[in-house]
Amino acid sequence: MDAMGHVNNTVYFRYMEQTRISWFDALVPGEEAWKSTGIVIANATCNFKRPINYPGTVDVQLYIGELGGSSVPTFYELSVNGELYADGAATVVFIDMQKQKPVRIPQAIREVLQ
Repeated sequence: MDAMGHVNNTVYFRYMEQTRISWFDALVPGEEAWKSTGIVIANATCNFKRPINYPGTVDVQLYIGELGGSSVPTFYELSVNGELYADGAATVVFIDMQKQKPVRIPQAIREVLQ
């Protein structure tokens, strides 16, 4: 909660991040996730529609756009009780965790995403 009595705007980005990490963990085999393959964010946006107040359960839906070589656009809808409170986007870049450099989306992951 912030001084205005609602969830601070930075927390909306945290909700999107938590959803993105859960998506990635479900997408990438456990022996590979965060060890050899990881993701970073190239950019992130959020459109605030209305303030989220306590108490409430925030549901976040994640959608993906057209795959690039090493990146994929992700889109988010944050709802409470079925009403849209915010939407946002983030460009996810797949990286080699050891080199910390972008890599082509691994073929097995690409097939699941397509």
